[in-house]
Amino acid sequence: MLKFAPMRIVFMGTPDFAVPALEILLNRGHEIPAVVTAPDKPGGRQGMQESAVKKFAVSHGLRVLQPEKLKNPAFLEELRACRADLQVVVAFRMLPEAVWAMPPLGTLNLHGSLLPKYRGAAPINWAVINGETETGVTTFLLRHEIDTGDILFQEKMPIGENETAGELHDRMMDVGARLVLHTVQAIERGEARPQPQTDTEATHAPKIFTETCRINFEQPTRWVHDFIRGLSPYPGAWTLLSGSTLKILRTEKEVAAHDLVPGRFVTDGKSRLKISTLDGFVQVLELQLEGKRRMGVREFLNGHRNLFD
Repeated sequence: MLKFAPMRIVFMGTPDFAVPALEILLNRGHEIPAVVTAPDKPGGRQGMQESAVKKFAVSHGLRVLQPEKLKNPAFLEELRACRADLQVVVAFRMLPEAVWAMPPLGTLNLHGSLLPKYRGAAPINWAVINGETETGVTTFLLRHEIDTGDILFQEKMPIGENETAGELHDRMMDVGARLVLHTVQAIERGEARPQPQTDTEATHAPKIFTETCRINFEQPTRWVHDFIRGLSPYPGAWTLLSGSTLKILRTEKEVAAHDLVPGRFVTDGKSRLKISTLDGFVQVLELQLEGKRRMGVREFLNGHRNLFD
């Protein structure tokens, strides 16, 4: 059995979701010769915005690579010089074969679903939107087709009835980090047993766009509630109120007979706001009017009661 002391791992990731996995590998003594993350973007008070992974890496003295193009010969040479035994990918972009096939032990990826369910860019959102009561995290080996590589390990997680995608995302960060560590340790010991995915069981989680986040209140209450929490806090399910975009960020279900047109706002003007659906209402708890900050319904009604006159 090959032994590495310590195993050399190149880590690839960009958002805050990836930081706990990098941190746990670093804390357990694995050598990180380089961290690959997205290039800085214009914006922010300092003029450029750095990724969450870059900020963490820099604060811990890790070497950071930020290639514009992953097939750039200079970048590939830098990557090769790292002499990584393994690459770990968490919330990064699609890799060309020249990158993922480079290390002798391959490249593993952490995905936010129980593959082969919810392959794609937004697995957390779609699991909630579709009313799933269970999801999880998967580590798998990369290959050409996205999210189709052999599965290494999985861990299941329940989804609360009122849990938002954002809340699930935050819980999944730590569960995923622990699964990454477990997977790396199993590979190091020669105990990983990759298993092929069953493609006939695959479902898809495509990228979500703002224009497809408009709420259809002509659906049943459960559907509307799940749609809203599956898009909260970002990008946010929305409707229109007096010509302005209104994001609905947290609701509760109320199944009750009524004769209102779906999409009708009902309020006491003080602390309660609900919107009619096909078979009841969603009670609004948190919302955000265009150009305003997120707020609870009581605060919102206190400042915008006139919108319902």
